[in-house]
Amino acid sequence: MKRLMAALLIALPLAAPAQDRAGKIRGIVEEEIVGGFAELDRAARRMVEAAGQDCTHPGLHDSYAAAFLAWARVSHLRFGPSEEENRAFALAFWPDPRGRTASAIRKMLADGNEDVLSPEAYADMSIAARGFYALDYLLHEEELAEIGTPDYRCALVRTVVADIHGTTGELAEAWEGFAPMLTEPGGDSPYRTEEEVLQVLYKSAGTGLEFAVDMRLGRPLGTFERPRPNWAEAYRSGLSLALLQAAVRGAGGLAVRLAEGDAALQARLTAELEDFHDSADALDDPVFASVAEPAGRFRVESLQADLQEVREIVQGALGPALGVSAGFNAMDGD
Repeated sequence: MKRLMAALLIALPLAAPAQDRAGKIRGIVEEEIVGGFAELDRAARRMVEAAGQDCTHPGLHDSYAAAFLAWARVSHLRFGPSEEENRAFALAFWPDPRGRTASAIRKMLADGNEDVLSPEAYADMSIAARGFYALDYLLHEEELAEIGTPDYRCALVRTVVADIHGTTGELAEAWEGFAPMLTEPGGDSPYRTEEEVLQVLYKSAGTGLEFAVDMRLGRPLGTFERPRPNWAEAYRSGLSLALLQAAVRGAGGLAVRLAEGDAALQARLTAELEDFHDSADALDDPVFASVAEPAGRFRVESLQADLQEVREIVQGALGPALGVSAGFNAMDGD
């Protein structure tokens, strides 16, 4: 695949020096951001409907997985409405090295306190007790069957699901209202120019890819002497690899959109992302359990290397193409 794309790139014309920045930004905002958060909210609503039927119904698990993946697809967008009121962390508190989510859920089940089950009370809970990772633990941790009562556990599931939907609804509405701040910089917008908007979008793509390399893959890989498969994201529900791919489709897709106007760079990014997803599809290891074996570890490390190549292209080529300074770090603040 890479050799074929390299040959094709030679024949591609050089990128036009002038780009329709306004059109590029508008397309990204409408389709990737506003559209992405609207889809997340729709998926969360379907999860609420499923939880209202039966907490053990397969439809709840399926809708939970769909909503979780919809979140991963936009999880790199950690600015604007997502950072306000800790909304992103309320949906996704991970990594959690101290096990705060497990401790919070276990305590609630043991106490059986119904006062915390109201929407207002639960919204004031620690972010460790909220969001998709709390729900992952509630739905898929077998040991919890010995704590509390089934009725309270189901009530808690429904509370967490409703809380997630409340947050996704806030995000969808807030991003729709924030969109003009990105498409019409200057004036009341926190961004003075289109270049500043492109920079914050570039930062989001880079940060999302960095998190995928270092956390979503780096944590379960651990070290050769101490692999940590149980540190994989959402391993209880078997979604680790699927979440990784959804997150890369979001952050990597944003990078491809930002490269519009530079045909060679866009084709190069697209080819590398295709190689990554081909490798991920062939992995046959949904929770990275194979990192504990030399052969399996090699395959996961190879997958990480594929993704690192995408990340390096974004840092080394996309940034300069957008006019972002060479010293800009995707993990720095705005």
